[in-house]
Amino acid sequence: MRVLVTGHQGYLGTVMVPVLRAAGHDVVGLDSGLFADCLLGPAPVDPPTLEVDVRDVTTEHLTGFDAVIHLAALSNDPLGALAPQITYDINHHASVRLARLAKDAGVRRFLYASTCSVYGSGGADLVTERAPLRPLTPYAESKVRVEDDVAAMADSGFSPCFLRNATAFGFSPRLRADIVLNNLVGLAVLTGEVRVLSDGTPWRPLVHARDIAAAFAQALVAPTDRIHCAAFNVGTELNNLTVAEIAATVADAVPGAAVVITGEYGADARSYRVDFSAIRAALDGYEARWSVADGAAELCRRYTRWGLTESDFTGRFTRLARLETLQAAGALDDTLRTQPIGVRNG
Repeated sequence: MRVLVTGHQGYLGTVMVPVLRAAGHDVVGLDSGLFADCLLGPAPVDPPTLEVDVRDVTTEHLTGFDAVIHLAALSNDPLGALAPQITYDINHHASVRLARLAKDAGVRRFLYASTCSVYGSGGADLVTERAPLRPLTPYAESKVRVEDDVAAMADSGFSPCFLRNATAFGFSPRLRADIVLNNLVGLAVLTGEVRVLSDGTPWRPLVHARDIAAAFAQALVAPTDRIHCAAFNVGTELNNLTVAEIAATVADAVPGAAVVITGEYGADARSYRVDFSAIRAALDGYEARWSVADGAAELCRRYTRWGLTESDFTGRFTRLARLETLQAAGALDDTLRTQPIGVRNG
């Protein structure tokens, strides 16, 4: 299958592309390169790459592909709050436009990276895909809007599928340090403290980047009637943990680390526990295999081996700080736009 992966030079895309290629797919990436050099350890081997802002995609870019996996987005709640209109322009409007162009180009399968944060404050019960959507941030709201608008395009020749990932964790050669487990392990390695700024009570569902990649790989080849215009939570119930439990797991993984719960930000309204049974039923054999403890141990090893520094942890590997640095250097304008520079081979 010939597959276009948008955002392939991001945190998840860098993990997903090798999984797809190992399965025998002909993969092409599309990325504006904002995070291409946010590397810890050896650089990955990228596929052939279209260096294009997702807002500038044309039908010609999409012609000849059997499927599109759409990962590209501003994946950061603080940035969404700071610049909500840019978040909606990129995450919502550009995503819906991409799907429409893909359909026009004859792409038959469109896999969209959504998020479990669409549930917002989910209450005490495990939330299924049928639960009310209560997004609490512009980032989560943009995901809901895309799901609604792209679902309206579905027909016999165009099958979208919405994969609502739990909060990602785990090592990627293009690292993100501003997601909860990656962040807490980094703090523990660099400072000896697992510092939690909330009161530790909110629930979070977590899933390893490799388990997300496996879900997309299986959805890519699943029978159409199993995934057509459907939403699936991606993760495992075993990784529904409170922030305090996540912190304790990190302390167990990093020698000498101690948990410090400051509570200075109080309780976080984003709290939800998620049911993942639907994806296991739809995708035969799918199981999220990485525990939070395994992921914390992996991150500790990789951070130590590749020499994670405080400046990179708070700079290159933190999305908002990275974009601010690029803007200050004149590499981005106020709309986070760069000039496309053509096509190269990875």
